[in-house]
Amino acid sequence: MGRVKKNKYKKLMIHNWRLYVLMLPALIWLIIFAYYPMYGLLISFKDYKGSLGILGSPWATPIWKHFSAFFSTSIAKNVIVNTVVLSILTILFSFPIPIIFALLLNQIQGKRKRKLVQTISYAPYFVSNVVVVSIMNVICAPSGFVNTIIQQFIGRPLLLMSSAEYFRTMYIVSNIWQTMGFSAIVYIAALTGISPEYHEAAIMDGATKFQRILHVDIPLIMPTIIIMLILALGNIMTVGYEKVYLMQAGTNTQVSEIISTYVYKVGLQNAQYSFATAVGFFNALVNFVILVIANQITKKTSDISIF
Repeated sequence: MGRVKKNKYKKLMIHNWRLYVLMLPALIWLIIFAYYPMYGLLISFKDYKGSLGILGSPWATPIWKHFSAFFSTSIAKNVIVNTVVLSILTILFSFPIPIIFALLLNQIQGKRKRKLVQTISYAPYFVSNVVVVSIMNVICAPSGFVNTIIQQFIGRPLLLMSSAEYFRTMYIVSNIWQTMGFSAIVYIAALTGISPEYHEAAIMDGATKFQRILHVDIPLIMPTIIIMLILALGNIMTVGYEKVYLMQAGTNTQVSEIISTYVYKVGLQNAQYSFATAVGFFNALVNFVILVIANQITKKTSDISIF
Protein backbone atom coordinates (compact mmCIF):
# COMPACT_ATOMS: atom_id res chain seq x y z
CA MET A 1 0.00 0.00 0.00
CA GLY A 2 2.84 2.38 0.92
CA ARG A 3 4.70 1.61 -2.33
CA VAL A 4 1.56 2.29 -4.40
CA LYS A 5 1.10 5.66 -2.70
CA LYS A 6 4.79 6.49 -3.19
CA ASN A 7 4.60 5.67 -6.91
CA LYS A 8 1.44 7.76 -7.19
CA TYR A 9 3.18 10.82 -5.71
CA LYS A 10 6.23 10.23 -7.92
CA LYS A 11 4.10 10.17 -11.07
CA LEU A 12 2.27 13.28 -9.90
CA MET A 13 5.56 15.15 -9.36
CA ILE A 14 6.90 14.09 -12.76
CA HIS A 15 3.67 15.16 -14.45
CA ASN A 16 3.70 18.58 -12.73
CA TRP A 17 7.46 19.21 -12.77
CA ARG A 18 7.01 22.66 -14.34
CA LEU A 19 4.98 23.82 -11.35
CA TYR A 20 7.67 22.59 -8.96
CA VAL A 21 10.31 24.50 -10.95
CA LEU A 22 8.22 27.67 -10.67
CA MET A 23 7.90 27.08 -6.92
CA LEU A 24 11.66 26.56 -6.47
CA PRO A 25 12.75 30.25 -6.21
CA ALA A 26 10.11 30.90 -3.49
CA LEU A 27 11.19 27.74 -1.66
CA ILE A 28 14.88 28.77 -1.80
CA TRP A 29 13.97 32.25 -0.51
CA LEU A 30 11.96 30.69 2.34
CA ILE A 31 14.84 28.42 3.35
CA ILE A 32 17.45 31.18 3.26
CA PHE A 33 15.48 33.99 4.91
CA ALA A 34 12.94 32.14 7.10
CA TYR A 35 14.35 28.77 8.16
CA TYR A 36 18.14 29.26 8.11
CA PRO A 37 17.99 32.28 10.51
CA MET A 38 16.36 29.98 13.10
CA TYR A 39 19.89 28.68 13.68
CA GLY A 40 20.56 32.04 15.33
CA LEU A 41 18.04 31.28 18.08
CA LEU A 42 20.86 29.39 19.81
CA ILE A 43 22.20 32.82 20.84
CA SER A 44 19.32 33.21 23.31
CA PHE A 45 20.64 30.20 25.27
CA LYS A 46 24.29 31.30 25.15
CA ASP A 47 26.51 34.11 26.36
CA TYR A 48 27.24 35.14 22.80
CA LYS A 49 30.62 36.59 21.90
CA GLY A 50 31.20 37.74 18.32
CA SER A 51 34.83 36.60 18.30
CA LEU A 52 33.82 33.02 19.22
CA GLY A 53 30.77 32.73 16.96
CA ILE A 54 27.45 31.08 17.75
CA LEU A 55 28.74 27.53 18.25
CA GLY A 56 31.92 28.64 20.01
CA SER A 57 30.20 30.87 22.55
CA PRO A 58 29.62 29.31 26.01
CA TRP A 59 26.17 28.18 27.10
CA ALA A 60 24.42 30.48 29.55
CA THR A 61 24.17 29.27 33.14
CA PRO A 62 21.40 28.65 33.81
CA ILE A 63 20.24 28.03 30.25
CA TRP A 64 17.21 30.33 30.68
CA LYS A 65 19.39 33.14 32.08
CA HIS A 66 18.46 35.75 29.46
CA PHE A 67 14.74 34.93 29.58
CA SER A 68 14.61 35.35 33.36
CA ALA A 69 16.69 38.53 33.02
CA PHE A 70 14.04 40.00 30.71
CA PHE A 71 11.11 39.14 32.97
CA SER A 72 12.95 40.53 35.99
CA THR A 73 13.37 43.96 34.36
CA SER A 74 10.98 46.75 35.28
CA ILE A 75 10.16 47.42 31.62
CA ALA A 76 9.12 43.84 30.67
CA LYS A 77 5.49 44.14 31.74
CA ASN A 78 5.16 47.56 30.13
CA VAL A 79 6.49 46.54 26.70
CA ILE A 80 4.37 43.35 26.63
CA VAL A 81 1.20 45.24 27.57
CA ASN A 82 1.95 48.02 25.07
CA THR A 83 2.55 45.48 22.29
CA VAL A 84 -0.64 43.52 23.00
CA VAL A 85 -2.83 46.62 23.39
CA LEU A 86 -1.50 48.28 20.22
CA SER A 87 -1.86 45.07 18.22
CA ILE A 88 -5.41 44.33 19.45
CA LEU A 89 -6.54 47.89 18.76
CA THR A 90 -4.98 47.70 15.29
CA ILE A 91 -6.83 44.45 14.54
CA LEU A 92 -10.14 45.79 15.90
CA PHE A 93 -10.04 48.96 13.80
CA SER A 94 -7.84 48.01 10.83
CA PHE A 95 -9.06 44.48 10.08
CA PRO A 96 -12.70 45.27 9.10
CA ILE A 97 -11.84 48.32 6.95
CA PRO A 98 -10.29 46.42 3.98
CA ILE A 99 -13.31 44.05 3.95
CA ILE A 100 -15.77 46.96 3.84
CA PHE A 101 -13.65 48.72 1.22
CA ALA A 102 -13.53 45.59 -0.97
CA LEU A 103 -17.30 45.14 -0.71
CA LEU A 104 -17.90 48.78 -1.69
CA LEU A 105 -15.32 48.65 -4.48
CA ASN A 106 -17.02 45.56 -5.88
CA GLN A 107 -20.19 47.63 -6.35
CA ILE A 108 -18.52 50.20 -8.63
CA GLN A 109 -19.77 49.83 -12.16
CA GLY A 110 -17.11 50.11 -14.83
CA LYS A 111 -13.84 48.23 -14.88
CA ARG A 112 -11.71 51.35 -15.49
CA LYS A 113 -13.18 53.28 -12.56
CA ARG A 114 -12.74 50.30 -10.25
CA LYS A 115 -9.09 49.84 -11.24
CA LEU A 116 -8.41 53.57 -10.78
CA VAL A 117 -9.87 53.60 -7.25
CA GLN A 118 -8.01 50.39 -6.38
CA THR A 119 -4.68 51.73 -7.65
CA ILE A 120 -5.07 54.97 -5.68
CA SER A 121 -6.05 53.05 -2.54
CA TYR A 122 -3.09 50.67 -2.41
CA ALA A 123 -0.45 53.22 -3.51
CA PRO A 124 0.19 54.39 0.12
CA TYR A 125 1.32 50.85 1.02
CA PHE A 126 4.50 51.39 -1.01
CA VAL A 127 5.34 54.68 0.71
CA SER A 128 8.24 54.38 3.15
CA ASN A 129 7.44 54.59 6.86
CA VAL A 130 10.01 57.39 7.10
CA VAL A 131 8.04 59.41 4.56
CA VAL A 132 4.70 58.59 6.21
CA VAL A 133 5.87 59.72 9.66
CA SER A 134 7.48 62.84 8.13
CA ILE A 135 4.15 63.74 6.51
CA MET A 136 2.38 63.14 9.82
CA ASN A 137 4.86 65.40 11.63
CA VAL A 138 4.23 68.19 9.12
CA ILE A 139 0.42 68.07 8.92
CA CYS A 140 -0.04 67.34 12.66
CA ALA A 141 2.41 69.99 13.91
CA PRO A 142 0.95 72.72 16.22
CA SER A 143 0.79 75.03 13.18
CA GLY A 144 -0.02 72.26 10.70
CA PHE A 145 -3.13 71.58 8.63
CA VAL A 146 -4.82 69.23 11.13
CA ASN A 147 -4.31 71.52 14.13
CA THR A 148 -5.57 74.50 12.11
CA ILE A 149 -8.92 72.70 11.83
CA ILE A 150 -8.83 71.53 15.47
CA GLN A 151 -8.26 75.10 16.69
CA GLN A 152 -11.48 76.18 15.01
CA PHE A 153 -13.38 73.88 17.39
CA ILE A 154 -11.43 73.83 20.67
CA GLY A 155 -9.39 77.02 20.37
CA ARG A 156 -5.97 75.41 20.89
CA PRO A 157 -3.64 73.00 19.05
CA LEU A 158 -3.07 69.42 20.22
CA LEU A 159 0.33 67.76 20.54
CA LEU A 160 -0.75 64.82 18.38
CA MET A 161 2.70 63.42 17.59
CA SER A 162 4.38 63.81 20.97
CA SER A 163 1.58 63.25 23.47
CA ALA A 164 1.17 59.74 24.93
CA GLU A 165 -2.65 59.90 24.84
CA TYR A 166 -2.73 60.35 21.05
CA PHE A 167 0.07 57.93 20.08
CA ARG A 168 -2.11 54.84 19.54
CA THR A 169 -4.77 56.83 17.68
CA MET A 170 -2.19 58.33 15.32
CA TYR A 171 -0.57 54.94 14.73
CA ILE A 172 -3.87 53.18 13.95
CA VAL A 173 -5.22 55.96 11.71
CA SER A 174 -1.98 56.10 9.70
CA ASN A 175 -1.90 52.29 9.53
CA ILE A 176 -5.44 52.17 8.11
CA TRP A 177 -4.56 54.78 5.47
CA GLN A 178 -1.35 52.97 4.57
CA THR A 179 -2.58 49.35 4.42
CA MET A 180 -6.31 49.51 3.62
CA GLY A 181 -6.06 49.22 -0.17
CA PHE A 182 -3.32 46.61 -0.23
CA SER A 183 -5.01 44.43 2.41
CA ALA A 184 -8.25 44.58 0.40
CA ILE A 185 -6.67 42.82 -2.60
CA VAL A 186 -7.24 39.33 -1.18
CA TYR A 187 -10.92 40.12 -0.49
CA ILE A 188 -11.36 41.65 -3.95
CA ALA A 189 -9.93 38.44 -5.43
CA ALA A 190 -12.37 36.38 -3.34
CA LEU A 191 -15.31 38.53 -4.47
CA THR A 192 -14.23 38.20 -8.09
CA GLY A 193 -14.42 34.41 -7.73
CA ILE A 194 -18.11 34.48 -6.74
CA SER A 195 -20.31 33.09 -9.51
CA PRO A 196 -22.69 35.72 -11.04
CA GLU A 197 -25.46 33.12 -10.79
CA TYR A 198 -25.80 33.80 -7.05
CA HIS A 199 -26.42 37.50 -7.67
CA GLU A 200 -28.75 36.80 -10.59
CA ALA A 201 -30.83 34.52 -8.37
CA ALA A 202 -30.89 37.16 -5.61
CA ILE A 203 -31.98 39.86 -8.07
CA MET A 204 -34.78 37.60 -9.30
CA ASP A 205 -35.93 37.32 -5.67
CA GLY A 206 -35.99 41.11 -5.41
CA ALA A 207 -32.88 41.55 -3.23
CA THR A 208 -31.38 45.03 -3.02
CA LYS A 209 -27.62 45.71 -3.35
CA PHE A 210 -27.23 45.83 0.43
CA GLN A 211 -29.11 42.55 0.83
CA ARG A 212 -26.90 40.92 -1.81
CA ILE A 213 -23.79 42.11 0.03
CA LEU A 214 -25.20 40.84 3.32
CA HIS A 215 -26.52 37.48 2.15
CA VAL A 216 -24.34 36.61 -0.88
CA ASP A 217 -20.97 38.37 -0.80
CA ILE A 218 -20.14 38.20 2.92
CA PRO A 219 -21.09 34.51 3.46
CA LEU A 220 -19.14 33.42 0.36
CA ILE A 221 -15.96 35.28 1.32
CA MET A 222 -16.26 34.28 5.01
CA PRO A 223 -13.64 31.47 4.71
CA THR A 224 -11.14 34.06 3.41
CA ILE A 225 -12.04 36.47 6.23
CA ILE A 226 -11.59 33.77 8.88
CA ILE A 227 -8.21 32.66 7.49
CA MET A 228 -6.96 36.26 7.38
CA LEU A 229 -8.21 36.79 10.95
CA ILE A 230 -6.33 33.68 12.15
CA LEU A 231 -3.13 35.00 10.54
CA ALA A 232 -3.71 38.44 12.10
CA LEU A 233 -4.20 36.88 15.55
CA GLY A 234 -1.06 34.81 15.00
CA ASN A 235 0.88 38.08 14.69
CA ILE A 236 -0.72 39.74 17.70
CA MET A 237 2.66 40.12 19.43
CA THR A 238 4.37 41.32 16.26
CA VAL A 239 4.22 45.05 15.66
CA GLY A 240 6.87 46.38 13.28
CA TYR A 241 9.39 48.60 15.03
CA GLU A 242 10.01 51.05 12.13
CA LYS A 243 6.96 53.30 12.37
CA VAL A 244 6.68 53.01 16.15
CA TYR A 245 10.35 53.89 16.58
CA LEU A 246 10.01 56.88 14.25
CA MET A 247 6.91 58.08 16.13
CA GLN A 248 8.56 57.78 19.53
CA ALA A 249 9.30 60.89 21.57
CA GLY A 250 10.52 61.37 25.11
CA THR A 251 6.98 62.19 26.21
CA ASN A 252 5.21 59.10 24.80
CA THR A 253 7.60 56.19 25.47
CA GLN A 254 5.41 54.88 28.30
CA VAL A 255 2.87 53.77 25.65
CA SER A 256 5.07 53.57 22.55
CA GLU A 257 7.82 51.26 23.83
CA ILE A 258 6.93 47.82 22.42
CA ILE A 259 8.84 44.53 22.19
CA SER A 260 10.25 45.15 18.70
CA THR A 261 11.60 48.64 19.56
CA TYR A 262 12.98 47.31 22.84
CA VAL A 263 14.76 44.46 21.02
CA TYR A 264 16.17 46.95 18.50
CA LYS A 265 17.54 49.23 21.20
CA VAL A 266 18.92 46.47 23.42
CA GLY A 267 20.23 44.26 20.62
CA LEU A 268 21.64 46.65 18.04
CA GLN A 269 22.26 49.85 19.99
CA ASN A 270 23.52 48.25 23.22
CA ALA A 271 24.97 45.09 21.58
CA GLN A 272 23.24 42.71 24.06
CA TYR A 273 22.68 40.10 21.37
CA SER A 274 21.81 37.11 23.57
CA PHE A 275 19.36 39.10 25.67
CA ALA A 276 17.66 40.65 22.62
CA THR A 277 17.41 37.26 20.87
CA ALA A 278 15.79 35.75 23.97
CA VAL A 279 13.17 38.52 24.00
CA GLY A 280 12.51 38.05 20.28
CA PHE A 281 12.27 34.27 20.73
CA PHE A 282 9.72 34.71 23.53
CA ASN A 283 7.73 37.02 21.23
CA ALA A 284 7.72 34.48 18.38
CA LEU A 285 6.78 31.62 20.71
CA VAL A 286 3.74 33.50 22.06
CA ASN A 287 2.67 34.29 18.48
CA PHE A 288 2.90 30.61 17.55
CA VAL A 289 0.82 29.52 20.56
CA ILE A 290 -1.87 32.13 19.81
CA LEU A 291 -1.92 31.06 16.14
CA VAL A 292 -2.47 27.40 17.08
CA ILE A 293 -5.22 28.27 19.59
CA ALA A 294 -7.02 30.60 17.14
CA ASN A 295 -6.77 27.97 14.41
CA GLN A 296 -8.23 25.25 16.66
CA ILE A 297 -11.09 27.48 17.81
CA THR A 298 -12.11 28.39 14.24
CA LYS A 299 -11.70 24.78 13.14
CA LYS A 300 -14.16 23.59 15.79
CA THR A 301 -16.65 26.46 15.41
CA SER A 302 -16.67 26.97 11.62
CA ASP A 303 -14.72 24.00 10.21
CA ILE A 304 -12.32 26.49 8.58
CA SER A 305 -8.61 26.44 9.38
CA ILE A 306 -5.17 26.97 7.89
CA PHE A 307 -3.89 23.56 9.05
